[in-house]
Amino acid sequence: MSVSSVRVTVPATTANLGPGFDCFGAALTLYNQLKFILEANQKLVINITGTEAARVATDESNLVYQAFVKFFQHIEQTPPPVKIEIKLGVPLARGLGSSATAIVGGLIGANILAGDILTPTQIMELAIAMEGHPDNVVPALLGGCRLAATSDAGWEICDIPWCDNIVPVLAIPDFELSTSVAREVLPTQVSRGDAIFNTAHLGLLLRGLETGNKNWLRAGLQDKLHQPYRKSLIHNYENIYEAALSAGAYGMVISGAGPTLLAITDTANSQAVATAMASEWQNKGIIAQVQALQIDRKGATTFKEF
Repeated sequence: MSVSSVRVTVPATTANLGPGFDCFGAALTLYNQLKFILEANQKLVINITGTEAARVATDESNLVYQAFVKFFQHIEQTPPPVKIEIKLGVPLARGLGSSATAIVGGLIGANILAGDILTPTQIMELAIAMEGHPDNVVPALLGGCRLAATSDAGWEICDIPWCDNIVPVLAIPDFELSTSVAREVLPTQVSRGDAIFNTAHLGLLLRGLETGNKNWLRAGLQDKLHQPYRKSLIHNYENIYEAALSAGAYGMVISGAGPTLLAITDTANSQAVATAMASEWQNKGIIAQVQALQIDRKGATTFKEF
């Protein structure tokens, strides 16, 4: 029996995570929902709901549809007529992997409607190729906290244990920062010392997340490859950083390319940290949605209709 429609739910992600630039990310309990409906003899229809729905394209330039088409190009088939319904829950251009949800959702939806032709690994490889790096699309697809690295055989994906007592607190401001702008401020070369610094601190961060060791987390969240350059693009960064630490955060990093800021703390201090971060931005006239979230362990989920 063939599938006539499929619902795909894809989590937001936080990537880069301090010293884990372009290789390390985690899925969060914040979601975009997509539904793909086969519509015989009908032109493309895309309906979008959610706070920022008016800003998302509803024609062939829509990224969900581009991923849908990319899948069928990959298997050398013509894309079928489809109606796509998108319910937005992940803010756009805030460093929370909204583009990754579109790519992963489009590829999964197409694969199911085509009869599950590709394996999850093949879907992942297509998603990485479209996005350009793995740190958002891999956790969006697989869930959890993931480290991605290349090998002679392709991509190696490592599941990073995340201690249940460690809480990610997200501060999402009402302004945007494009990934292209955030990349333009980065240097093209780094010193040997900075490379060694990030290598050591990434190892420390991985162990800190697994064990909940406060000292390892405080040190491990430090970075010298991207945050020193990008923080100048985020208004009031230093004050928010100090406020978060004073309220009990172990550290604070830029989520993805920003401007969303991510504080890492424990369950006992999560609400105090959220309040402190919101207050610092409010003092500068900036409204921010601040909330303590959890790590999504499932990744993209589907529901088929026949």
